[in-house]
Formats: sequence, C-alpha cells, structure tokens
Amino acid sequence: MKLSFRTIAGAITAPRGFLAGGVFCDIKRRGTGKGSEKGQKRDLALLVSEVPAAVAGLFTTNQVCAAPVQVSLPRAMQAQARAIVANSGNANACTGSRGIRDAQVMTELAARKLALRADEVLVCSTGRIGVPMPMLNVRRGIESAVRDLGPTAAHGHRLAEAIMTSDTRPKEVAIEFKLGGKPVRVAGVCKGAGMIQPGMSLSGKRPAARPLHATMLAFITTDAAIESPALKAALAEATAQSFNRITVDGDMSTNDSVIALANGLAGNRPIGLPGPGRGARAALAAFQAALNHVTLELAKMIVRDGEGVSRLVTVRVTGAAHYRDADAAARAVANSALVKTSWSGGDPNWGRVMDALGYSSARIIEEKVDLGYSRPGSSQVRWAVRQGQPAKASFASLCRIAALPEFDLHIGLNVGSSAAVIYAADLTARYVEFNQGDVRDPASLGG
Repeated sequence: MKLSFRTIAGAITAPRGFLAGGVFCDIKRRGTGKGSEKGQKRDLALLVSEVPAAVAGLFTTNQVCAAPVQVSLPRAMQAQARAIVANSGNANACTGSRGIRDAQVMTELAARKLALRADEVLVCSTGRIGVPMPMLNVRRGIESAVRDLGPTAAHGHRLAEAIMTSDTRPKEVAIEFKLGGKPVRVAGVCKGAGMIQPGMSLSGKRPAARPLHATMLAFITTDAAIESPALKAALAEATAQSFNRITVDGDMSTNDSVIALANGLAGNRPIGLPGPGRGARAALAAFQAALNHVTLELAKMIVRDGEGVSRLVTVRVTGAAHYRDADAAARAVANSALVKTSWSGGDPNWGRVMDALGYSSARIIEEKVDLGYSRPGSSQVRWAVRQGQPAKASFASLCRIAALPEFDLHIGLNVGSSAAVIYAADLTARYVEFNQGDVRDPASLGG
C-alpha cells in the first residue's frame, strides 16, 4: 500500500518515550588488534522505553550462536520489555557458560540501575569472537550509560556510534505518519559492514521450507500502540524483505539480531492481528508499510557501508519455478567471488553471472534466460542476454551502467512466476586487505 510519511530528525529517540545513551568503557581493549586503534570510540549503548513496551526480536540462525542471542531470544518471545544493553568490541561468542553468565549479568546490572526486572532487558554484542567479556569495564560502562541516558537526537547518535565495529558511519532513520488521525513515529538504528548475510528468525531456527542465511544489529523503536503478536508478525515480515535480503560477503554472523520496542505513547487505537473490521486491517497494513520502509533503508545502509564496498547491486530474479529457486539463483550470483570482483571493476561480465546461475540449485534452462542491466529502479533495461544468447546491447552501454555506484541486475529465468531480490555488494582488494591476517601482529588474529 502507498503510505504518506515524512523523514524526521532524532533517529532512535524520535518516537515518544525512548531514551538512549552511549559511552566508552574500553571493551575491545586498546592495543589488542584491529579496531582497537580507534581510541575512545563509544562501545557500550543503552536503549530504554520509559513505559512498558511490546517487544519483538529475530535472531541469527547460525548453529554457533553467541551468548547474548541465547539470553535475549526467549525474552523477545515475551509480551513486553523495557530496555536493550548492547556493546561493540566483543561478540561474547564461543565463550561457554561464562559467556552466558556474563550476558545475564549485563542485563541484571542494567535492570538494577534502571529499577527494572532483569527479564525486561535484552542484550546484544558485536565484535571479536572467543574472548571473555571484560566485565569490570562493562560494569563501569553500564553505570555511565545510565547516567548518559536522554531523549535527544544527540543521545541517539551516541548509541549509534557505540554499536559500530568496522562501520565507517552510523546508520539511522526515523519517519512519521498518521495512524487513525494520530501522528506515529517509527525509527531505527543498525550497524554492520562485514560478516553480512543475515538469516534471522523469531525462534533462531532455520525454517525447513526456506533456507535463510561483522555482525548486524538493528534496533527499532515506535510509539505506535500495537499488540505484541502483531508486532512480532510485522517485524518478521519486515525483516524478510530487508535484513534477510542483503549480502556483503556471504557470511552469517553468530550474533545477528533485530529487536523492536513499541510503547504505545502515540495514543492510536491498539493494532492487533488481522480480524473482523477493515479499520483494523488498514491500520496494520499502514504500520507494516512504515516498518518495511525503515528496515529496508537500514539494510541498504549496511550494504553501502560494507567493508571495502564500492558498489551496491540489486539482483532481481523473475520467472523462477518456485520462490526457493528464485532465492537460490539470486544468492548464487550475489555471492559469487568472480561476479563480485567483476562488479568491483565496473565489468558487466554476464558470462560469470550465467555460470553462477548454472551451478545454483535453481531450475535453469539456458535457452530461456534473459539478463540485463539498468540504473536503480529503472524499467529501461539494457539486455546483455536474450534466450541464453548474447543480445544486441553494446559492451560500452553495459559498462556505463556497471560503472555506477549502484545499479540493478535483471535476471529472467522464464520457467515460472516466482521472484526474489537480493541487495549485494562488490568484492574489492580493500575488503581482502582489511580482513587478511597478519602473523607479525598476533593481537590482530583470531575472532
């Protein structure tokens, strides 16, 4: 549905009744490898709703699952929550029972300072794998973050900085729209640049019918009044068309999490799951459209800021026999090292694309494949391949499109009616340089 909304300032604190803060407490430990040279970059964040809020969360389906995910997932299945404590610099993954206890303690420390129950607080971490959390630093950081809490845009920006790892810039968005005559706000913040091909679910388990795939974290706030089951369903749908449709390097993190809090302070009539009455359905559809917009904007920001990335390519597959085929074909192309390196050079190397399609699990009939390039969102496609054979578009015209910082790759399989979209990045020498190990500096190695 078409939704009329406007972008507003304030980011994660734009919706009524939310406080945010971010502080430095040296979680990474300066002088201990990549990322520690950033100095006093904020590394502990706190997000709080002033009143009880409906909660929803989706988490990584990686079978190696970080401690904060294990602690937060069951709490996100509850009806309400009040706060999120998050850190960068340490993933608290592959840390065993100590890691679980440290994640629990983080929520207990925040809850005590905020006069909440521990199970009302969720926890997220991102950073190095296999290193115990420096809990003395964390304790000081939580105490400082509580004192730093506030409702201004500056407070929201501090939170955005505190969750960054290899990100080069913060990622924030906020919008306002009308719901039942009441102004409602939805806002989001995220981080992510490497180890990006999220595949999150409400349960943390991979659905059998749909294979899903440095960590991405995303927090969504809204002052809309929406019941918890409706919020959970809406966030699952929004994530399916945004965060679960991006890839930078094809690697799913141990810590991927997206969490939404809705505190109802906008005063709209509470939104529930679909039932009798067009008004209720219209309100849910409007909220869904707004949430979809926020999550997709954030997801694209992650790809644009991917490690070493110089191009964002939207891979659009149509005419597949089934959705799973469309998805498989799009991911095979989007994650092909050969395809991604050709994009890096502005090379519209359709032969590599055809090869990736062929080895995907999708049903491909070579003689039916169409393949073309366009500017972002344009219907003016320059076809490089028609029915599996080179088309008449000149190489120069294809190069002009592939040289753009963003372009669309159109793939028509022409064997069915299913479609899928993946937002992908190129693969550059800078990505390799950033991620390669240096045995001369052991502190830079490991998770």
